[in-house]
Amino acid sequence: MTALPFPLAEEPDDFARERGRLMFAGPVDFVKGVVAMPGLPPADRLEVCFAGRSNVGKSSLINALTGRKNLARASNTPGRTQEINYFTLGESRYLVDLPGYGFAEAPVATVQKWQTLLKAYLQGRQTLRRAFVLIDSRHGVKTVDEEIMTLLDKSAVTFQVVMTKMDKLSRPEREKNLDQVRAALAKHPAAYPEIVMTSSEKGDGIATLRAIIAGLE
Repeated sequence: MTALPFPLAEEPDDFARERGRLMFAGPVDFVKGVVAMPGLPPADRLEVCFAGRSNVGKSSLINALTGRKNLARASNTPGRTQEINYFTLGESRYLVDLPGYGFAEAPVATVQKWQTLLKAYLQGRQTLRRAFVLIDSRHGVKTVDEEIMTLLDKSAVTFQVVMTKMDKLSRPEREKNLDQVRAALAKHPAAYPEIVMTSSEKGDGIATLRAIIAGLE
């Protein structure tokens, strides 16, 4: 039997689950919002970043991971987060919330400025271990997602897809959209060969994602 390309990440074992729980149960503090590369904090620890289309549920996922309701600002206005937001995760990690992309309301000059900053960050941050690209389970990979994945390929940054809002779909719909995401990922050399399915509302996949982040070296 041929192994499925881009299988779903397995549930963590007890050790990995507890390591992830402890890391996210510790201090999580907002450091700063960055609008230009010179403003980045010292590259003195491993960091992971979260990227996603506006309205993909990124703020909700970060809040669910950290167990804090208002750490990342969820807004009814997509694209409100216009900075690279840095959070400390204990003493050993930075958790980085990248600006939402793919929204029509923002002025072109603003979008170009964010894209330039994003590109500079992804290509110039040596301590970045993994990018987590969030894909809405209901919609699959869209053109704007392809653009960020291609940028990650060019930047040689390993990225892992995290599918959000899985509770909003029936099982057949989920499988269909999963197939679409797998087909899209096959074209990207920087894609990590596992997908994480999550629901911030139900808590599905949160322990798995915590364990993955805690296990990075």
